Amino acid sequence: MNRLSDATSPYLLQHAGNPVNWWPWSDEAFAEARARDVPVLLSVGYAACHWCHVMAHESFEDPETAALLNENLVAIKVDREERPDVDAVYMAATLAMTGQGGWPMTVFMTPDGEPFYCGTYYPRETFQRLVLGVAKAWRDDRDGVSGQAGRIATTLAERGAPLHGQAPVADLAALCDQAVTTLAADYDEQRGGFGGAPKFPPSMVLEFLLRNSERPAAGPGSDHAAGGQPDGGQADGGPAGGTALAMVAGTAHAMARGGVYDQLGGGFARYSVDADWVVPHFEKMLYDNALLARVYAHLWRRTGDPLARRVAHETCTWMIRELRTPEGGFASALDADSEGQEGLFYTWTPAELAAELGEADGRYAAEIFGVTQAGTFEHGRSVLQLRADPAEPDRFAAVRDVLLAARERRVRPGRDDKVVAAWNGLAVAALAECGLLLGDPGFTAAATGAADLLARLHLRGDRLARTTRAGVVGPSAGVLEDYASVAEGLLVLSGVTGQVAWVRLAGQLLDTALSRFSDGGGAFYDTADDGEALIYRPADPIDGPTPSGTFATADALLSYGALTGSARHREAAFAALGALGPIAARYPRAAGAGLAVAEAVVAGPAEIAVVGPAGDPRTAALHSTAMLAAPPGAVIALGDGASVGAGPGGGPGGAGGRRSGDRTAAGVEPGPDDDLSGAAGRRSDDRAAAGVEAAPDDGPADADGARSAGGERSADAAAAGTGDVAGATRAEPAEVVPLLAGRGLVTGAPAAYVCRNFTCRMPVTDPMELRAALAYPAPAPAG
Repeated sequence: MNRLSDATSPYLLQHAGNPVNWWPWSDEAFAEARARDVPVLLSVGYAACHWCHVMAHESFEDPETAALLNENLVAIKVDREERPDVDAVYMAATLAMTGQGGWPMTVFMTPDGEPFYCGTYYPRETFQRLVLGVAKAWRDDRDGVSGQAGRIATTLAERGAPLHGQAPVADLAALCDQAVTTLAADYDEQRGGFGGAPKFPPSMVLEFLLRNSERPAAGPGSDHAAGGQPDGGQADGGPAGGTALAMVAGTAHAMARGGVYDQLGGGFARYSVDADWVVPHFEKMLYDNALLARVYAHLWRRTGDPLARRVAHETCTWMIRELRTPEGGFASALDADSEGQEGLFYTWTPAELAAELGEADGRYAAEIFGVTQAGTFEHGRSVLQLRADPAEPDRFAAVRDVLLAARERRVRPGRDDKVVAAWNGLAVAALAECGLLLGDPGFTAAATGAADLLARLHLRGDRLARTTRAGVVGPSAGVLEDYASVAEGLLVLSGVTGQVAWVRLAGQLLDTALSRFSDGGGAFYDTADDGEALIYRPADPIDGPTPSGTFATADALLSYGALTGSARHREAAFAALGALGPIAARYPRAAGAGLAVAEAVVAGPAEIAVVGPAGDPRTAALHSTAMLAAPPGAVIALGDGASVGAGPGGGPGGAGGRRSGDRTAAGVEPGPDDDLSGAAGRRSDDRAAAGVEAAPDDGPADADGARSAGGERSADAAAAGTGDVAGATRAEPAEVVPLLAGRGLVTGAPAAYVCRNFTCRMPVTDPMELRAALAYPAPAPAG
């Protein structure tokens, strides 16, 4: 009996028709193994995994192999994307026992969940022999098998504990500069990227290197600009700034020019099987593309590189076109295969080009895309590359349009349409930021739609569900990366749309992370304290293809602390970075996300408040300038300034944006020990000054509250790329992000306030003045 037909995971549903008597991960499956006195086979994969499909076709669809499994084992199938905690625990075992990992992951374990034999893909005959060998060992050497399994489980638990007692790094700037030096030694100057084949897009490392290259070299008065400018390059800041930027540009160009980037439709494949970025592993993941869209947008912001801008825009467009679900979220991935062949959808022969374009344009397309008679892939087929910009852009655009239309007539790769909370958080951040940076409100609207879905379906009280599919909530609880990445996405979205309710929801998620995932000493577990007990509780601060939960949490905590003035959240961010030193010093490629957060700490981070009427083009100019010139890790708050008067001489805003009461009289801005967050992410005196009643808990407290927090938006709001978060701003019309409290217009004009460490410069009303203000590593306090 196969028990997968009711699963919400597309991967499990792919196996629902197998002759294997699959169980989902459940207590009942392990109870069955104990009752039958047989070991457990755990098979872990995901829907877009090519070698998972191969093993399924060879073994799990084969009646003979299935009969061996059903007779000798209890077989459990797990979607690694739905249960990253299970995947992490048993991948650690696989790596420890074999020295390598990957998917499909194949683990044999006791009915108590203790592994004793691990591997990845096995051909059918090898797998059959392995199953019989495991069954024989279980019958004939039970004590030996169980003893080995117990020892492995104990060792894994010891290794998997959080990094206790790690003090925050004393000199983050020096650690980051040393990491640049270490990365440079591993950098492939000829082909871009790090190390040899296979090459994975190093998204978090590139973001770190960009931030390092932006760090000012000198103090106030330096000519160096901390934020990048799209109208040209600038001098490099830190001692390794030029090296860092060169590694980013070299890698970004190599990936964008190669076959790992889809030259017709946009979007990046999971990795390149070769060192030249020519032949990809063709599956396309949401998380890769969300992270890379942001990297390319930041590279354009930093250097003005037109290729970087084009790739950022095309990648966002691809995510919306190919991955957006009817509910407004983003699907996890596209498969590598179509019609049973890897890459068939994406590859071409010269004859196919000529058939679609005619002989002349077919030859032109073959030359410009690197399509050869021999082929660059299997069976004489070629992956499209674009090693240089075409000399005839109009002709190229026409050819590409024809080929894209022709490709749409092919059998498309399958789509894993489950919505993963963390990865949608990454997409929200990327699309919201690119919407403002690239001037495309459609991107921001898509980000808002995804955030609405997360608030409406994934959030229940203060807890997140890991996945939904077709509007149905999946069975798995959110893990640390879900809380952190969703929170960060909401904070970015608030800075782009001006919707303060997203900040409130982010604070709610981060408070849950602090209360449920913290180890009490500054480190974090990846699962909640009331989550399912596995053979150990995973706590891995090392980045994978996405930021580690620990470093993602540090990032969101730092941003939230900067927006709200909360010392508690800021200090928790610093404590979480205690895990950074040991990892970055030895292997910085595994700590890119943490190093990027460290650069934000070194930069302040900058806190930018933009106030002005929503329809005023002067407000829009300041807002876009703030995003374009933002230093590393800067946070942005957008408000109308109406609740605090008209600025100098006209209300409590004042020339320096000073706060009300005694602090205003003293001309003092809030200091780092002033926790503005309180129970609901704001100080009550700030809310009173803004005309808002103080409340102990403004966040949604139950499922209905969660639904109202992400409810319907008007058509006009959706078109504008903003959401009202189900009337949150209507219910609390004067609610403001604390960074905006007391900040008004200046002589009736929109204004921007630049602060660092809760100390602010005089407000500016001109975009060029704002660029200049953002160039200083530390502002002088306002009068």
